[in-house]
Amino acid sequence: MSTLDWLRLGLSRGLNGHQLQRLLPVFGDPAAILAARPAQLAALGLPEAAAGRCGQVSARLLERSLRWLEQPGHALLRWDENDYPPLLREIPDPPVLLFLRGRRDSLTEPQLAIVGSRAATPAGRDDARQFARAFVAAGLTITSGLARGIDTAAHEAALAAGGQTIAVCGTGLDRIYPAANARLADSIAAGGTLLSEHPPGTPALAAHFPRRNRLISGLALGVLVVEAGWRSGALITARLAAEQGREVFALPGSIHNPLSRGCHRLIRNGAKLVENISDIAEELGPLLGSHRNAIQQNIAGDLATADAALDDGLRGLLEQLGWEPASIDQLVARSGLTAAEVSSMLMILELAGRVRPLPGGLYQQREEGVHHERNRA
Repeated sequence: MSTLDWLRLGLSRGLNGHQLQRLLPVFGDPAAILAARPAQLAALGLPEAAAGRCGQVSARLLERSLRWLEQPGHALLRWDENDYPPLLREIPDPPVLLFLRGRRDSLTEPQLAIVGSRAATPAGRDDARQFARAFVAAGLTITSGLARGIDTAAHEAALAAGGQTIAVCGTGLDRIYPAANARLADSIAAGGTLLSEHPPGTPALAAHFPRRNRLISGLALGVLVVEAGWRSGALITARLAAEQGREVFALPGSIHNPLSRGCHRLIRNGAKLVENISDIAEELGPLLGSHRNAIQQNIAGDLATADAALDDGLRGLLEQLGWEPASIDQLVARSGLTAAEVSSMLMILELAGRVRPLPGGLYQQREEGVHHERNRA
């Protein structure tokens, strides 16, 4: 089968994988479909407009795509190939073609999508990193959209943990957006996968990103929204995930944080409220297979390490810190310790991964610490 024929077919506007599935058994191959009359295609269920446009792709676009595919590490994944992602086949409008850089095999591995605000808070980025690290340690692949903020944090944490991550782009893979993430994109391609349904040369257009989001959710078993404002694009991904039959998870946050509003909205509408890794592992259940045991073992190991690391004084300061951010002066007033003692203990807790510093001289208990204290109770 000719790559050129597949490009002409797959880049035709209005044709998706399910429609192609009806055409291939009748015509046999892309060349025969391209040679068919529009009326023949329409008779098999292809919309008239799409039937009339079938194969009408500019020579320049075809040439650019072929040149891009000649480069090392670049590939075209076709609808008819065995390693086309099985979950992606289930969505209403799967792409006929996927352009990719990096590994093909990661696309068929169990995936968790982590998405959220581009203008994420330090705490939100930290949460994204924690969940990405935990699920990578259990053998899952982390999928996101290469955007600033939560997406970037999830991709970086997955790579740092030695795991696989997939970045689904809303542009051609030669037009990385945002440009600031070009180096991250190269790192992802070296150890994971860069993916797009758009051919090389496609710029960043606003209409492309909601379409991109359906692929993020379509590839994954579930979608975790870490931080999202009231109109965040992450809410589009969550809605698409629900429509596709995927699990939707959301992290709650402070009522004072505008980036919590989208997550709270999702929870009110039926998303699963997530406080720790177990909440996701238990909900996905049998879909995770052997990965579920690995996740539970990872959680148990983290808790045992945390128990051994903290003495009673440090635990007491964690209790005084509570759930909301606090300053050193506030902790001095609550605990009766000196400022020097509180500062020293906060440094120990920060190194142990139990608290994080925030802008304005504030400190906040990290999720591991909160979850651990709940489990001890």
